[in-house]
Amino acid sequence: MTDLPTTPSQTVGPYLHIGLDWGETGRRVVPAGTPGAFWIRGQVLDGAGEPIPDAMVETWQADPDGRFDHSDDPRGRAGGWHGLARSDTRLGEYAIYTVTPGPVPHHTGPQAPHIDVSVFARGMLNRVVTRIYFPDHTIAHDSDPVLRSVPAQRRAALIATPSRDGYRFDIRLQGEEETVFFDV
Repeated sequence: MTDLPTTPSQTVGPYLHIGLDWGETGRRVVPAGTPGAFWIRGQVLDGAGEPIPDAMVETWQADPDGRFDHSDDPRGRAGGWHGLARSDTRLGEYAIYTVTPGPVPHHTGPQAPHIDVSVFARGMLNRVVTRIYFPDHTIAHDSDPVLRSVPAQRRAALIATPSRDGYRFDIRLQGEEETVFFDV
């Protein structure tokens, strides 16, 4: 038997969106017209602040009661809630249509409403992971165990800003205003 070398790691290619784009329905966590629904939009930016036109943003979140449709949710599954969306940046920005998630339990106390975000882009061997928090939950931010683990001067990079139809959250992969990423 011949020992073969392992396959080298590959960066995410320039055509990431092919096969991963779920179209307009993939951008929606909830159906159009859902009460309280809004858009989260933003750009994925490189170290020079230039938009990356071939990135993929994937989000996962709890339902409005803070529950997941997952067997590991200690409160039981949130039946019918998938909480997953995916958007590419071919049109200059990503866009996710969703509702505000509820607070999620943590062993040290509840986490503030947030959305988990994975970013895939050219030149990256692995995804990067961040969170989107909402500016209208600042009291909950003070006790959120994950947000408190981030240096105070960097926390603002995790909070979306209000926009005309929801929120804006730009993701900076490198540079002076780099988004906070978590090692998961």
